[in-house]
Amino acid sequence: MQPDQSSLFRRLMLGFGAVILLVALAGMIYVVLEARASQRSRTAAENAAHARELLMHLSEVAFDPARVRKAAEEIEQVRVEMFRELDYHSQVRTRVWRSGELLYNSRPELPEKLPLSIDSPEARTTNAWVQAVDKDAASGLVVERTHEVDDRWMLTLSGVTFLLRSTIFSLPLLLLPAWLIIALGLKPLRSIAAVIENRSDQDLTPLPASPYRELTPLVTSINHLMARLRRRIEHEHEFLSDAAHELKTPLAAIQINAHLLQTMGADAAPERKAEVAAGLRQGVTRANHLAHQLLALERARAEPGAEALPALSLETLVRDRLAAAAPLGLQRGIEIDFHADDLPPRPLHQESLWALVDNLIGNAIKYSPEGGCLAVQLMSQPDGGVRLSFADQGPGIPDAMRQRVFERFYRIPGQEQTGSGLGLAIAERAAARNAASIRLMDGADGQGLTVLVDFAPLVG
Repeated sequence: MQPDQSSLFRRLMLGFGAVILLVALAGMIYVVLEARASQRSRTAAENAAHARELLMHLSEVAFDPARVRKAAEEIEQVRVEMFRELDYHSQVRTRVWRSGELLYNSRPELPEKLPLSIDSPEARTTNAWVQAVDKDAASGLVVERTHEVDDRWMLTLSGVTFLLRSTIFSLPLLLLPAWLIIALGLKPLRSIAAVIENRSDQDLTPLPASPYRELTPLVTSINHLMARLRRRIEHEHEFLSDAAHELKTPLAAIQINAHLLQTMGADAAPERKAEVAAGLRQGVTRANHLAHQLLALERARAEPGAEALPALSLETLVRDRLAAAAPLGLQRGIEIDFHADDLPPRPLHQESLWALVDNLIGNAIKYSPEGGCLAVQLMSQPDGGVRLSFADQGPGIPDAMRQRVFERFYRIPGQEQTGSGLGLAIAERAAARNAASIRLMDGADGQGLTVLVDFAPLVG
């Protein structure tokens, strides 16, 4: 269990670190975009101000080209020295015209046209430029100042390192409290695991409710699982005790008759030997039948919805079991009449449905008078469900006992037919496993017994 907890803890820490890095990356992208936009705007404003300032200084000497050039060079030299001290590497070009004549160009090596837009083809490989042009109508001077916007440095390795430096250095300091928070957050989960680990294999009592809302679904699910396990264990105990109790009588009869056969001398009467042998066969037959019934009861006990059921034809399954029971009906001269509507396939558990039909048809044949008739019908219902009915001509079951006959090993007093008392209990549980219910009613004209098995409507 410890490796799984360590793995979960590691995944939580990695997830927390990844979130921090993603947030930092998103913040860096936002800063880059915002800085590029603000830098262009600020550079354009400063560029226009410097052009206006230069034009004001040159207006006093506008009619002397030599003094215009000298003044412009001195002013630009001051700017170059100032930017050098600030370690500012953006390029600036200043040009001055008067009456169409170029009087001064601070960067004659630069091309005539510079990329003034970040969307221009040239700006894809170099920085874009911003340009400011100012004119003095009185003197005829025109000052053009073009300034390089150096915003590509933010996308270089040094720029990215600078922008992520704070996050990289603060990541350990952020992961330390995250480690403490996650460790404390998993403590209640480890407490629940410790409670379960310290329990004995016989203790299936519910876990105490968790004070944490996030852990309540986990505790509830574990308690539901324990309740299902408790019911399953109780069912197994019931099955074992029922098997031991009910097999005791036939096994005792087998033991007695086997002992009698073993101790009988050669001069024993043949009739006595035949009687003892018949008792032995009867005990074996009863034990075998009881064992099959107990196993069928246990198989039919499974909770409905515990497995995905295949879509099967109910008519085909019922018809097959009636065909299997036909020889028993012929022995007693009982006619089996079967009528079925045209029905679509439905989800069914084949083995339990066989047990349902076998027990109901077996009881009907057993308790019907010789030469009687057994009517089996499979009909669709108005609500979309299906009804399977068995109507016999036997003695029926009194109303007061129709609920008790579904109890295990209960038999109506005074019955002459042999049996284990499990048939209807198996049928009831098999019906529940196939989303059906079973009822007992009087037969036609108050004669015999009618068993109704109602299957729920199909969903979807």
